[in-house]
Amino acid sequence: MKAAQIKKYGGSEVVEINKNAPKPTVSRGHLLVEVNAAGVNPVDWKIREGYMQQMAPLQFPATLGGDFSGVVAEVGEGVSGFKKGDEVYGHASILVGGSGSFAEFVSADIKVTARKPENITHVEAGALPLTGVSAWQALVDHIGLSRGKKILIHGGAGGIGTIAIQLARHLGAYVATTASAKDLQHVKELGADEAIDYRNQSFENMLHDYDAVYDTVGGETYVKSFRVLKRSGIIVSMVEQPNSELMEQYGVNAIGQFTQVSSERLSKLAELADKRVIKVHVDRTFPLEQAGEALAYLQNGHPRGKVVLKMKTS
Repeated sequence: MKAAQIKKYGGSEVVEINKNAPKPTVSRGHLLVEVNAAGVNPVDWKIREGYMQQMAPLQFPATLGGDFSGVVAEVGEGVSGFKKGDEVYGHASILVGGSGSFAEFVSADIKVTARKPENITHVEAGALPLTGVSAWQALVDHIGLSRGKKILIHGGAGGIGTIAIQLARHLGAYVATTASAKDLQHVKELGADEAIDYRNQSFENMLHDYDAVYDTVGGETYVKSFRVLKRSGIIVSMVEQPNSELMEQYGVNAIGQFTQVSSERLSKLAELADKRVIKVHVDRTFPLEQAGEALAYLQNGHPRGKVVLKMKTS
C-alpha cells in the first residue's frame, strides 16, 4: 500500500511516499480501515519535526497522520459493534497505538473510533476527529459552557476554532472570537456574536467579565486573555500550561488541554454533524502523494478551516 512516511525528523522535505509500505495487520480490539480521507493537524508537522521525540520517540520509517475516515476492511478479535463495510472515523496516530492515517489502510483502536456521521462526506469526516474532540473536551467537559455564559474563542477561523464557535453557539453562549480581517465575516457566519481583528484591535481592552476563554494561539495572546475573565472564570489553552501567578492575580482557573479522543466523544460529534449543528469547513484537499506539501501548507498558510488528504476520488 501507499503511505506517507518519514525516516528522520525534519521539514516537509523528509516526507516520502512509500508505494510498498506493509499493510497493517489487524490486532485484538482494532479495526483495519481502508482510508478515504485523512485530516491534517498541527501535531502532524510537529511530530515530523521531532517536537514529540522526548515523549514518544518514533521507530523509523514512521507513517504520519492521525485523523481518518473510511470503510472497515477487517475486524480484529474482541471487537463487537463493527463489521466489514461499516463507514467509520476516528484517530489512529502512532502516538496512541494506531498505525498512522496518511496511508491507504490504517489500524485503529475501537476506543478511538466511531461510526462516521451519515450526512457528511468522508473528506469532512476525516477533518473532524481531533479538532472536534478538542472543542468538545474544552467547552463541554472542562468549561461546562451553558446558555447565557460568555466565551472568547481565539483563532476562530482555524480548524478547532470553526468547530468551537458552532458548538458554543449551540450551547447557548455569547461568543466573541479573534480572527484576521479577511476572516471576520466568515466567523460571524459560523455564529460568533462579536469578531475582533487580532492584528488591529486589542481584544483585552474590548472584552470584560467573560466566563471563559478558549485559547488555540498561546504566547502573549494567552497572557492578555486573563484580563478578559471575571473572577472565578476559566481559561483552557491548547498551547500553554497553566500559569499559577496569573491564576492567583486574576482569581481564575487555568487548564492546559491535551486532547483525548474517545469513541464516546466521536459519537457525540457525529450526532451534532448529522443534525447540521456543526459543519466542517475544509480549506483545501491534497492527494496522498502531496502529504509533504499539505503539511507545509498547514504550517505556513493559515488555512480557513481544515486541510485534508484525499485517498479516493469518491
